[in-house]
Amino acid sequence: MGATPSALGAPVERREGRAKVTGAAKYATEYMPPGRVYAWPVPATVARGTVVSLDTSAALALPGVLAVLTPDSAPRLADADDPTLAVLQDSRVPHHGWPVALAVAETLETARAAAGAVRVRYASEPHDVTLRVDHPRAYHPEEVNGGHPGERRQGDPEGAFADAAVRVDVSYAVPPLHNHPMEPHGATALWRDDELTVFDSSQGGDTVRATLAKLFALPEERVSVVCEHVGGGFGSKGTPRPHVVLAALAARHTGRPVQLALPRRELTELVGHRAPTLHRVRLGARPDGILTSLIHEVTTHTSRVKEFVEQAAVPARVMYASGSSRTSHRAVALDVPTPSWMRAPGETPGMYALESAVDELACALGMDPIELRVANEPPAEPDSGRPFSSRHLVECLREGAARFGWDGRDPRPGVRRSGPWLTGTGVAAATYPVLVSPSRATVSAHPDGLYVVRLNATDIGTGARTVLAQIAAQALGVRVDSVRTEIGVTGLPGAPLAGGSAGTASWGWAVHEACRSMASQLAERSGPLPPGGLTASADTAGTADAESPYARHAFGAHFAEAAVDTDTGEVRVRRLLGVYAAGRILNARTARSQFIGGMVMGLGMALTEGGSVDPASGAFIGSDLAGYHVPGHADVPAIEAHWIDEEDPHLNPMGSKGIGEIGIVGTAAAIGNAVHHATGVRFRELPLTPDRVHA
Repeated sequence: MGATPSALGAPVERREGRAKVTGAAKYATEYMPPGRVYAWPVPATVARGTVVSLDTSAALALPGVLAVLTPDSAPRLADADDPTLAVLQDSRVPHHGWPVALAVAETLETARAAAGAVRVRYASEPHDVTLRVDHPRAYHPEEVNGGHPGERRQGDPEGAFADAAVRVDVSYAVPPLHNHPMEPHGATALWRDDELTVFDSSQGGDTVRATLAKLFALPEERVSVVCEHVGGGFGSKGTPRPHVVLAALAARHTGRPVQLALPRRELTELVGHRAPTLHRVRLGARPDGILTSLIHEVTTHTSRVKEFVEQAAVPARVMYASGSSRTSHRAVALDVPTPSWMRAPGETPGMYALESAVDELACALGMDPIELRVANEPPAEPDSGRPFSSRHLVECLREGAARFGWDGRDPRPGVRRSGPWLTGTGVAAATYPVLVSPSRATVSAHPDGLYVVRLNATDIGTGARTVLAQIAAQALGVRVDSVRTEIGVTGLPGAPLAGGSAGTASWGWAVHEACRSMASQLAERSGPLPPGGLTASADTAGTADAESPYARHAFGAHFAEAAVDTDTGEVRVRRLLGVYAAGRILNARTARSQFIGGMVMGLGMALTEGGSVDPASGAFIGSDLAGYHVPGHADVPAIEAHWIDEEDPHLNPMGSKGIGEIGIVGTAAAIGNAVHHATGVRFRELPLTPDRVHA
């Protein structure tokens, strides 16, 4: 059919763009059901203990206050599979910020004032919020996030390391990190005749529906969830969070529609965070750079409420050939909020440590860091032994080196000086697994030439509506402007959440199959369509989730140029370049946006972002955007994102890999390696703030 606007890969504009910039797109707390009221949570101010008393009299005396829900008055919930959702069910306080009450009032301002007027007395207990490698309660979990084994061993890595001609034994620290999407977590909930409707800011409406149905002992068909537009999530909206449960509880208690938007400073303690990770990486190599031993050990924290272990040692099982290896995790359950997903969980901190250590090994060998990586390319996935469906990391490194001007690099650190500024360049590799889940979809063909694709996908700002229309148009053989996509509402064909860089691959597979079925129906017909049109459906259960004989991953290479002010310790990244091998790129415009967005987030991880827990209070410090510094325009340099054409027949009908997360994975390591090249000093703790660098 030639190159048409429907062709996959074309830079089609986002379908919802105009609605968003004009304010027509409605987010979860912009729905205005008649009689709506507002809720505001009361967070615990102790790190561990029990609520002894709650004095709500002053709050209830305020004009316009409808109720203050407490563990004594809140509706009862059924047992939660996720204990972080068991809010207002008992008097325990498992961590600072846990909701102990909820004020409901006619206006937002009154609800906030009422929450501030609630007086709480606690019986505090000794708490522990400090992660350390030698913590006496550290344990080895059997599994870590993603269902990966907590430990994997091949050969005799300790013996091989001791015998290696060149050895690197280094430790790195990544602090807690926070998602901070542009749209805070919010929900609008209303009950009608024992039926619950919620407008939620979530990455997956079907998951929210199933969870709320169980918590409130309802059949799923009595719960409706709308998440038509979502202002970012980065994993923090990947599963239901307490805000939507609190809104539903308040709506049931008051009989009024309730809106609840979490204050930004409460996000850090209620919706998950990237857990801090302490890394020890040992690399042993021959004089020619061939690895003989790779050992990556990670210590991280989880909460006492629910176990979540960041799988930060897992990427080392994918990246490089080594005669012997061991990758392991240790966790410590502390009195902290429960960590959860944040863009590329596991890969982001794990590859920071691994790729920094590889750079240190290159320095110890006197070897170019690109050539060291090339020398250790594995013939198959090291952990499983399965062949890669495609692996073009070397091509990414070579392409990036050519675009970046790597060949003109002086390998000596600390030699490029201009006044107080030292400048250096760094490189790091990136990887992210190809994930896919079963999905359902339908497509309807109408007599006027319109095709309507329906499934409960969620667009969290990635352009899902647009790319799904392109997939449908390609499969149908029509122009993309003749396809309409309907998503974001339960009751549509079920679809998995937007997460794990798996959304487009999962949803698109079902859309492609439904549209191919429709195309077959149309090819067999003659004459006009019936007035009601035709419908075709698809369900990829059993195919999308079938075990693959291949190891399927996306790969990439990151390059950075950084300048360091020797007077102040300020680090300025001048250039960032990413080159990716991520299967078939389905929309050049939205893909470039995704890659660059991930790189900006990696820049923040490297230079400005870092949470910390106050040992005395157990609270996250700097929990709003005044204290937690995400990159602003002045921090973001010239960023380029490119990709190589990669054909991989072992993925899905589109030949695509996920692209939402790989952009962050190697960026911080590339920047850290550039700072070392600039200064000759190796910094092993993030972020690289001026005080840390200057010291």
